[in-house]
Amino acid sequence: MTQFGAAEARTAAEAIRRRVGALEPAVAIVLGSGLGGLSRDIDARARIPYGEIPGFPRSTVAGHAGELIAGTLCGTPVIAFSGRFHAYEGHDVRLTAFPARVAHAVGAASLIVSNAAGGINRRWEPGDLMLIRDHINLMFRNPLLGTLEPGDVRFPDMSEPYDRELSSVASAVAAEQGIVLRDGVYAALLGPAYETPAEVRMLEFLGADAVGMSTVPEVIVARAIGLRVLGISCITNLACGLSATPITHEEVLRTTARAAARFAALVGGIVQRL
Repeated sequence: MTQFGAAEARTAAEAIRRRVGALEPAVAIVLGSGLGGLSRDIDARARIPYGEIPGFPRSTVAGHAGELIAGTLCGTPVIAFSGRFHAYEGHDVRLTAFPARVAHAVGAASLIVSNAAGGINRRWEPGDLMLIRDHINLMFRNPLLGTLEPGDVRFPDMSEPYDRELSSVASAVAAEQGIVLRDGVYAALLGPAYETPAEVRMLEFLGADAVGMSTVPEVIVARAIGLRVLGISCITNLACGLSATPITHEEVLRTTARAAARFAALVGGIVQRL
């Protein structure tokens, strides 16, 4: 077995259960850069700093609180990972996907992943929310490399990495709430440097609508262990070459702050349906 595998996930899940008691989460949520405000809507039974969960490092990136919140959201039992670990921080790609394993070990059946992303689709604007229909893995790393973990599918099917039924629920909730929800393909690069104009033109040619530095490892592992996945990106800026101004992480956080209420309402509505 490999590090950050099924055994380590069970150990982390046991530590979480000791803090949250009999809560059985139906849904796990990963909150990306600047999107942690949703955690305030959770009726929390426990807030656990990542440093107190076996196998979890502390978050180092601005906009990532670095804690697990367990409780109910719109009446549904949930756990939320407020913050991520990124490969660009020097972490093993298996660690970046570890929360998906932990969510499964705790008992969640569905995983909602969110992220901040640069907009490649020229018809979109910063602040738009995008339903992830598919992705392109240009991290050139796969969290399933190595010894097959107990319970994993060796060759997981990726013809539908983002669950069609969950995506339909998201679209219906957005329509009911009057939220514009774009629909597109997310490209994942390693980072931490933002893309060059030439790289953005390449990604546009490949069919990507948005680009970021996370999410895909979690989704790959989720599919291997049988979790249903819903993905939502917040388009925080126009990708390099599409805007006359330089891209900064501060801009990303400002835009997610503007979109936070719509994002929270959308996810709350989705979770209520589940």
